[in-house]
Amino acid sequence: MSLPHAILTALLEKPSSGLELTRRFDKSIGYFWSATHQQIYRELGKLEADGLIRTLPTQAPARGQKKSYEVLPAGRAELARWTAAGQDPKPLRDTLLLRLRAAAVVGTAGLETDLRRHLDLHRRQLAEYREIEERDFPPDRDAPEDRLRHLVLRAGIDLETFWTQWLTHALAEFPELPGRH
Repeated sequence: MSLPHAILTALLEKPSSGLELTRRFDKSIGYFWSATHQQIYRELGKLEADGLIRTLPTQAPARGQKKSYEVLPAGRAELARWTAAGQDPKPLRDTLLLRLRAAAVVGTAGLETDLRRHLDLHRRQLAEYREIEERDFPPDRDAPEDRLRHLVLRAGIDLETFWTQWLTHALAEFPELPGRH
């Protein structure tokens, strides 16, 4: 149920068209909640049908003109309700960890190379997050909404830091593993 809430959040930040939402998901929200163009458009239709958002009126309706959406009071209330509701943490489901567990019984062939690839991907993501932090969150930017957005970014930085440290440790173990294939 989080995609509609991600869309409501984005639209409250700035009324947008479906295409603009897709671009914003690619540049910000998508770092922690991804959605395809089709999923966003499908959800916009549902949110509009449920009376949570509306299409902004245009000057002159033209064929092929993009529709922009804004959140209605019912949509704001739904987002506030969802934000305040408790939610349990999701259990970790990670294919890489499962593959390591499987390697204990079938051997590690190919796994070390993939761990190095994962390490490179996490290092690049960490560098990107740090660039965003430096650019978008200077020390004097401390309005409450900025501080909350920075907390979300810090979660990404901390997770990528964890993965780079853990993968570095895991790769250090590989030369010591007996019977590597």
